[in-house]
Amino acid sequence: MNRVLVDLSATILHHGHIRLLKKASKHGQVYVALTTDKEIKKIKGYNPEISFKYRKEILESVIYVKKVIPSKWKISQKFISKNKIDILVRGNDHKNEKFKIKTIIYPRTRNISSSLIRNKSLKISRNSKK
Repeated sequence: MNRVLVDLSATILHHGHIRLLKKASKHGQVYVALTTDKEIKKIKGYNPEISFKYRKEILESVIYVKKVIPSKWKISQKFISKNKIDILVRGNDHKNEKFKIKTIIYPRTRNISSSLIRNKSLKISRNSKK
């Protein structure tokens, strides 16, 4: 069976993530390359709302996920080879990166992202303090 990699930060897990994992599962066993807290802080400049430990626990409970692997922000060919990945599945926000393995790109789920949820929550919080 193919080893399928989906790379996520999943700082706030939502239905777009679940839909991508479901699509990926049609190609084989799904391994999630989950961005570490240190990498999120380094790249995005904030600490995730949910720590790596708990994001990993949540993702491992998703029926489509075989295993969660800690990863850097950017997946490398070395990471893919080390983890014996056969297929990479991603959202179309990563369509320009090329790897030696088959890569399947799916459109992102419209009108949802962790950033949108975060910003909406911050806006609601600010408005409730007025």
